[in-house]
Amino acid sequence: MPDFDTLRIIWWLISGFLFTGFAVLGGVDLGCGILLPLVGRNDLEKRLTIQSIKATWESNQVWFITAGGALFAAWPLVYAVTFSLFYPVLFLVLIALILRPVGFEYRNKLDIKHWGSSWDKALFIGGFLPSLVFGIAIGNLLEGVNFSFDNFMIVTNKTSLPSLFSPFTLLCGILGVSLMTTQGATFLMMKNEGKIFKRSMRFAVCAPIVTISLFAMGGYMMETLYGYQVLARGAENIASNPMSKAVSYVQGAWLLNYKKNSILMLVPTLGFIALASTITFSLFRKPAIAFISSSISVIAIMGTVGLSMFPFILPSKLHYQSSLTIWDASSSYHSLLIMLGVAIFFMPIVLTYIGIANKIMCGKIRETDLEKQRDEDSY
Repeated sequence: MPDFDTLRIIWWLISGFLFTGFAVLGGVDLGCGILLPLVGRNDLEKRLTIQSIKATWESNQVWFITAGGALFAAWPLVYAVTFSLFYPVLFLVLIALILRPVGFEYRNKLDIKHWGSSWDKALFIGGFLPSLVFGIAIGNLLEGVNFSFDNFMIVTNKTSLPSLFSPFTLLCGILGVSLMTTQGATFLMMKNEGKIFKRSMRFAVCAPIVTISLFAMGGYMMETLYGYQVLARGAENIASNPMSKAVSYVQGAWLLNYKKNSILMLVPTLGFIALASTITFSLFRKPAIAFISSSISVIAIMGTVGLSMFPFILPSKLHYQSSLTIWDASSSYHSLLIMLGVAIFFMPIVLTYIGIANKIMCGKIRETDLEKQRDEDSY
């Protein structure tokens, strides 16, 4: 049987896998929402854009729900503190995400002036706002959040809305938007022909250029950004206690893992290569390979953040010792062990279902098909 610390690492990997899965597949839906008013110039083209994600958008949201469930079950302290600190922002994201299914269902219910265009705006907000907020949230994780624990593990929250915004967090937010736009553009290229294909191709070329620039700029800023380093931790394989460690606040600390293990540099390098490949294959009109390259870039960028922060999950700049790491923020040993057994059983089933569903529902959406099938099943 794995020991406690090994289980913590396994669940750190599983949690990262789930959040990355949402960024890859849910990013398609967010990106298509962002591009809806940009690649669809009339009602038919907008319906084609929406129809492109009709078959899979609901299953893609399962990744986000499952990731949230894993966060609650495996990292209850992180879940509790995160929702306490960011409740107003998370509420806005929830509203934006709710707008999407409502928009899909009601967009074509009434044939009156401004009805469809109003829902198109709602779908754009439902794609743009979560992409921006998730990026800003990652930026705040890297900068550290204003919270602390007292001796009774009661959280003190000093976070305010203005404190969430800085040049670095805004850069991360725009990076999130450009990354999701790339995902959506390459997917729309796969699913469409004609004008939508051509417009999507322009964004599949331009958005990765923006992403490469922002990713490189973020890496440069990390050199001067203050990060966190564990100086000493409590005994291994013991119950979680965030106050049992010593933490320092050091300039450039988020790059220490890469300096200690140079092989880890392959991950951000892969991100740059994948983004460049996305541009190349989009120009050569190879949408499937471009989409795969874009997905790899998402995985690499998410992996870069995770490896930079390891072992931290939620750093505190108000009280460094209160920072939450994988060693002191997890559930109990038996909880992690039981959940691992459940994950081993169910995850292959879910992944197989997702793979089969996407294979069956692949193929292009054509204007002639949509015009002939204007029924209740087409949005």
